[in-house]
Order: sequence, then C-alpha cells, then structure tokens
Amino acid sequence: MRIAVFCSSSPTIDSKYVDLAFELGAAVAAQSWELVTGGGHISMMGAVSRGARESGGRTVGVIPQALVDIEFADHSNDELHIVLTMGERKAMITEIADAFITLPGGAGTLEEFFEIWVGRYLKFHNKPIVILDPFGIYRPLHELVEHLEIENFIKPGMRGLISWTTNVADAIKACV
Repeated sequence: MRIAVFCSSSPTIDSKYVDLAFELGAAVAAQSWELVTGGGHISMMGAVSRGARESGGRTVGVIPQALVDIEFADHSNDELHIVLTMGERKAMITEIADAFITLPGGAGTLEEFFEIWVGRYLKFHNKPIVILDPFGIYRPLHELVEHLEIENFIKPGMRGLISWTTNVADAIKACV
C-alpha cells in the first residue's frame, strides 16, 4: 500500500509540526507501506520521508523540474519522479497512492487536499482521505465544512468522505 502525505514545506513553522511529520513517516514504514510525497527535502515534507526511511520504509517523491532546479528535491527517495508541472505532480500522486493523509500546511497543502476530496466525491477514485490534526490547525476548516453542509453548499455525505483524526495511530487506521 502507498500512502500519500500532503504537508508543509515551510522552513519557518514550529518544530512540533516537523516532529509530527517524522512520526507519521515512521508509522507508515512500520506498516510496511510505501510513502509518497511531493519530493521535497525541507520542513515537514523532508521529515515525513526521513521518518519513513529511518524506520526501514520506502519513499517515492514526485516533484516538478522547477523545484529540482532550485535544489528542493529529496534525492534520498527510493524513487524520484521529475515532472514538468504541479498538475502532473498531483495527477501522478493521485494515481500511485492508495490513501491520502493531510498534515498541517498552507495553501498548497489545502489545494492538494481539496482536489483529492472533490475527486473522491465525483467518483474519480475511492481512496481514503484522512486529515491528521493533533494541534487544531484545521479546526476552523472542519467547522466551515460542517457549516457549508448545513447551508447546502456541500451535499450530504460529502463531509463523511473525510476522516478527521488527532493522532498518528488513528490516521494510520483510517487508511485501510
């Protein structure tokens, strides 16, 4: 099984988020699963891959050439797929992953999460979607999603396609 993780690549975030990513990577490896990321080596993205590899896991990165050119690529990945665009990156990650876990992150992380969620709702895939949020970063998002459903902007059942978790063990369980 391959687990894609969406997360921050910001070098300015609190170290507790980087530690969370490392812990998740180690947990993915402990299941003998492969980890799929956006292929970067810094911040949470790098930490999740290091956590997997240091626990004996296999990692797959998918990164656009423009990010390779600015020395952002994690060349320690067991597989590193270099693509041209962010769209190609997301398409490849969606295709090769069997489940998706979203960690705290910014606009790019949210964009990846929303695309996967909408894709599942529209039946382009039927893969588990998990948000791992032990620090409450996504609490306002969770409330917004509930509010959008109440106001009929989100169809009944769409909210239920997301597993909201607060610890690594529950996130791992939600992937199967």
